[in-house]
Amino acid sequence: MHFQLSEEQQAIQALARQFARQEIQPHAARADQNGLFPAPIHDQAQALGLLSAHLPESVGGGGLGCLELVLITEAFCHACLGIGTALCINALASAPILLGGTPEQQRQYLGILAQGGYASFALTEPAAGSDVAGIRTRAQAAPGGYRLSGGKTWISNANWADFLVVFAKTDPDAGHRGLSAFIVPADSPGLRVGAPLSKLGQRCAPTCEVFLDDVFVPEAQRLGPAGDGFALAMRVFDHSRPMVAAFGVGLIQRCLDESLAYATQRSSMGQRLIDHQAVAHKLAEMRMKLDAARLLTYQAAWRLDQGLPNTTEAACAKAFAADAAMWAATEAIQVFGGMGYSTEYPVEKLFRDAKVLQIYEGTSEIQRNIIARELQRMR
Repeated sequence: MHFQLSEEQQAIQALARQFARQEIQPHAARADQNGLFPAPIHDQAQALGLLSAHLPESVGGGGLGCLELVLITEAFCHACLGIGTALCINALASAPILLGGTPEQQRQYLGILAQGGYASFALTEPAAGSDVAGIRTRAQAAPGGYRLSGGKTWISNANWADFLVVFAKTDPDAGHRGLSAFIVPADSPGLRVGAPLSKLGQRCAPTCEVFLDDVFVPEAQRLGPAGDGFALAMRVFDHSRPMVAAFGVGLIQRCLDESLAYATQRSSMGQRLIDHQAVAHKLAEMRMKLDAARLLTYQAAWRLDQGLPNTTEAACAKAFAADAAMWAATEAIQVFGGMGYSTEYPVEKLFRDAKVLQIYEGTSEIQRNIIARELQRMR
């Protein structure tokens, strides 16, 4: 066993870090203030191959694995969690097509993403977030396909999407076995996307409501068999949670970097902050949690790339990294003291950006339920 990245992985990591430092971080504060994503960043990242690295070479992607995606994501989110999320969320929308799509579906829709397009993963509803089986959007059988009616919320990048992967009930009486997934072009008649929602953090990463009013979807755009949607969504989360955990790893690293720089420069009571044991211990704890979160995240991604089960590992990584990120952001403000509460310094933004990590892609409580369930299966 070793922990050394390959030369190719190190090169990808270095490229992503350089791009994040030069092209993302300088725009982070303004993008947060005005709530607008700086669009040229997407095109620049796409030109470097950083946004399509995880897609198959057959559709124009880089053919790389989950660990490489994690390295890119971590670098982006160190610079800005909002911009990083908006850049990387295509990986979530592409996962159900990679896992359940036909060769033709993959060629057509993953090809759109490889060329710089956008997609959205439309699962969450006002009354169904962590409770995936509680989805109410209906897919009524119709000649040649289905008619979708219902509403989604908190759908990332929906206002930019070329297409959405929509989960809907084909059999409302079958519980989670009645759920199916569909590829729905954004220009489909009856589909409408609301304005981006106002929110606490990650302000420049748009999340919107999506309304479906009798939207016709051909049967050829259903992903997998009817009723397979719940199982597909659970497989998607095994693929996406390492990436979301990497969101947290990048933020924890930024909290440590900012706190360490401030603590070595600022003096109090006649000595540098870092020379006060109470502050030094916060930094030491940040480093410990950072290493633990990073190792859990890399392990979950590596197992996926090796074709090994990673449900438990992905849940551990996501829960730990999210909780550690929220803790680190809170402690970073404490290190900065009163200045940490000011918008003059970046740690208040880190605090606001961190909170949703404990909520989306399955709350930290849901991750613990998954881990407990898997522990029982091992007996």
